[in-house]
Amino acid sequence: MKPTPDSHLGTFLRARRAQLDPRECGLPETDSARRVTGLRREEVAQLAAISVDYYTRLEQGRVRASAPVLATLARALHLDDDQQQYLYELAGRTDNRPHRRRPAQRVRPAMRRLLDQLTQTPALVLGKRLDILAWNPAAIALYTDFAAVPADRRNYVNLLFSNPVVRELHLGWEHDARDAVAGLRMEAAADPVDPDLARLVGELSVQDADFRTWWAEHRVSSAGYGTKRYRHRLVGELTLDCDTWASPDGSGQRLMVLTAEPGSPSHDALRILTSWTAERTEPTDQRA
Repeated sequence: MKPTPDSHLGTFLRARRAQLDPRECGLPETDSARRVTGLRREEVAQLAAISVDYYTRLEQGRVRASAPVLATLARALHLDDDQQQYLYELAGRTDNRPHRRRPAQRVRPAMRRLLDQLTQTPALVLGKRLDILAWNPAAIALYTDFAAVPADRRNYVNLLFSNPVVRELHLGWEHDARDAVAGLRMEAAADPVDPDLARLVGELSVQDADFRTWWAEHRVSSAGYGTKRYRHRLVGELTLDCDTWASPDGSGQRLMVLTAEPGSPSHDALRILTSWTAERTEPTDQRA
């Protein structure tokens, strides 16, 4: 029987996963003996945030890979540029192959001016993939010192799941984290072959079982407002309204602002919190 293009793809996937060391892929050590060299099918599926059944059928040539799946598989299997090109050619999707370089995200001047004028309330500029592009001193006072976070880790969803200070700050962490995952799903729909998004999803899927579960649910949300409850280590509990405004230029940038009801305990606590840091910290942004 003549091999089909899908069978060639399956052969390549099997060969590539056999070449990888589970430890180098960030997978935890296990006591069970390995019956295969390299990664198991379920481990590749876990890294790629897809079901084991779907990946199995992909290797067996019984299903055609979509462009988003190819993007996340390329990251999960640590493919270099030539291997990525070969993967997309085998799948018959060369026109959908991710660009090797994408322009760096830059804060729009208008967003920068708006942020600079917000001195009494926490505010962030979020970009694609919910990357944190800029922040004001009040946001540092509430969340964390964003400048101390490596630029490639400075992402709202990543901090919610992997930063202990940010995670413990949220009284309703599960609710807020699930909303953030749903928002990230919307980002994936807008740019399904974004390699940076594939990397983020893959890393969080390996590190956190909740993220892996919620990502697989395919829940989406574009809500631009809501209420968040925090327990801050310095001023106690805060109930804040969270609103986001999208830039009209199509850049995907959004201004996220957190405010409290005037005269409320949260309003007084927020004023105290921001006054402690406003004079010591300048607004800044990511220039990477």
